[in-house]
Amino acid sequence: MSAQIPIAVRDRVSERAQKALDIVAKFVDEDCIPADAVFEAQIGVGDARWNSHPQILEDLKKKARSLGLWNMFLPKGHYKESPGFTNLEYGLMAEWLGKSRVASEAVNCAAPDTGNMEVLAKYGNDAQKAKWLKPLMEGEIRSAFLMTEPQVASSDARNIEMKIERDGDHYVLNGQKWWSSGAGDPRCKVYIVMGKSDANHKDPYSQQSVILVPSEAKGITIHRMLSVYGYDDAPHGHGHITFKDVRVPAANLVLGEGRGFEIIQGRLGPGRIHHAMRTIGASERALDWMLMRINDPKKTPFGKQLREHGVILEWVAKSRIEIDAARLIVLNAAIKMDEQGPKAALKEIAQAKVLVPQMALTVIDRAVQSFGGAGVSQDTPLASMWAGIRTLRLADGPDEVHLQQMGRNENRRGKAVAEKIAGQKAKTEQLMKQYGAKQIELGSNINKN
Repeated sequence: MSAQIPIAVRDRVSERAQKALDIVAKFVDEDCIPADAVFEAQIGVGDARWNSHPQILEDLKKKARSLGLWNMFLPKGHYKESPGFTNLEYGLMAEWLGKSRVASEAVNCAAPDTGNMEVLAKYGNDAQKAKWLKPLMEGEIRSAFLMTEPQVASSDARNIEMKIERDGDHYVLNGQKWWSSGAGDPRCKVYIVMGKSDANHKDPYSQQSVILVPSEAKGITIHRMLSVYGYDDAPHGHGHITFKDVRVPAANLVLGEGRGFEIIQGRLGPGRIHHAMRTIGASERALDWMLMRINDPKKTPFGKQLREHGVILEWVAKSRIEIDAARLIVLNAAIKMDEQGPKAALKEIAQAKVLVPQMALTVIDRAVQSFGGAGVSQDTPLASMWAGIRTLRLADGPDEVHLQQMGRNENRRGKAVAEKIAGQKAKTEQLMKQYGAKQIELGSNINKN
């Protein structure tokens, strides 16, 4: 809530945003978290889950809209459709949304729709916005983003093989995608697909394009839904999909041929911040559960409550430090995005993308450990939280890709740093001569007699 906004950023958060944050916090705590179990129950069991749409979610969406909580993610100053919040302000709200499974969708701020709406708002033409952006922003349909492919190393997007070939006033798509998150939902009506439109272009970053594909297009086959550590996330799902001579109107191409990399970079920057802040919210909830457990008077191993065991309080203290530090890393990235745009904030975004999931997994693991066997069961939210957040070390690019790029960029200072240190040493020698001083060797004053 607004009283907990870090003091380092508080003066950047408008009074309107602070009020909205308080409403979000209350909505999540009092409505969304209690509804999570009901949502799961209404999904049901078996294959029917893939055709389900729990009524409680629609009821939550109605309440969210009545509270003015809708589409808060589109940043102020970047989109005419924006509700007027900055990346920083929405980031603080996203933290609360990350504490509940249903909260993000209840306020129409759920992935992958948020990133897809940003693509359409930033790069789509008027016709594309009317057909797809408007119903997405109204929460009437959902969408999926299709980029990763099973047969290549998709962490290097230049390897993408999906063919997008021009044929008159259409494009024809052939290939396969997987980890197509959201494709299982019966309300998913559009895929945003990245593929190669010119595999022979001399610039490997100009070979790709992005196109809008109706989910009911002829030639699309969903072969299976992938599981995440055993969780299939129905009805949302993560599809393995093939395209066989799928014809799409040429008017569905986004921005133009060869602009794929530009589009996905514009999409993934803000999305990484959203993921990071939701993940911090999940970490806070995991810490809450750990605190509940260690103060349970019924749990007294070796004659003491868990909180009376020194290592447990150390876990609590470390978790608080790590969560608070990670939050500042993310908010710093959000501020730079607000002031200079996502492209200028690539380093800060990557720092948050790498650091936050690792922090969260550590905090959640401590909470699991405090619960013993219950921690890995369905009796707490911890196991599913851990499984979902573990994927973030792969989603939007594996950690190693971001670390390699950050390391390469940081190492560019190597020559200048070496020259600076050499200059400092030379200045030290000059000062030694000036003051008639001599370098003292370690241990030179020890009496050796």
